[in-house]
Amino acid sequence: MPTYFVILALLSLLGRSGPLEVAGQGAPARGAQPQAPQPPAEAPAPGNPVVTISTSLGDITVELFKDRAPVSVDNFIRYTAEGFYEGTIFHRVKKNFMIQGGGYTPDLTEKPAHAPIQNEATNGLRNVRGTIAMARRMALRSATAQFYINVVDNHMLDHTGFSPEDFGYAVFGRVLSGMEVADRIAAVATKTVGEMDDVPVEPVLIKSVRVVKPAPVP
Repeated sequence: MPTYFVILALLSLLGRSGPLEVAGQGAPARGAQPQAPQPPAEAPAPGNPVVTISTSLGDITVELFKDRAPVSVDNFIRYTAEGFYEGTIFHRVKKNFMIQGGGYTPDLTEKPAHAPIQNEATNGLRNVRGTIAMARRMALRSATAQFYINVVDNHMLDHTGFSPEDFGYAVFGRVLSGMEVADRIAAVATKTVGEMDDVPVEPVLIKSVRVVKPAPVP
C-alpha cells in the first residue's frame, strides 16, 4: 500500500527501517520538545486565508500563510474547494510528535490526488508546535493532499540544507484555535494495520474543511 512519510530523513539517524517507522513506539521523535501551553494566537495577517478543519473530536481553525507558502496554500484551498478532505481521516498520529491526515478514507484506502507540488520548505518557516505542514514521500517534490499538524516543536523537520536528508518539510500555516483538539487526536489509542503504524483504533474523521476567511482577490 503506498504510504506517506512525515519524517523520512530521521530514519537514517535512528537506524530504523520500515514503511512508517519514525521513532520507537510510544516514544517522542528525536528533537521533540516537551509540550507547552498554547499562547493566544495573534490575529491572522490581512492577506492570509483562514480555514476550519472540523473533525469528529472537534474543530481546528488554521491561518494559511499565503504570503510565505503560496503554492502550498493554493494547493490546500484547491482540495478544500473540491470537498476532497470530507470523509478522510487522521490516519497517523503520534503523541509528542504530530497528527497526519487528509489522504485516506476510514477503510485506509488512499484517495487519488492531483499532481505533486513544489516543496516550499525553504520559506524560513519552522516546524514548531501548532504549525501545519505538507506531508510527502521520500522524493522532495511529492506532496499532494496530505498534511500534518505539529503537536510539539519538531525542528528535525525543518529545512537545513539541500540534500534529501536536510531539505525538510514545508510549513504553510498555524493553528489559531483548537490546538487542544489536535492534542486530543494525538493522544488516542493506535494500532498497526498492515504496513501502516500509528493508526487510530477509532477513526478520527475529517468531517469538513471550510474557508472562513478567504484571501483577497488580487
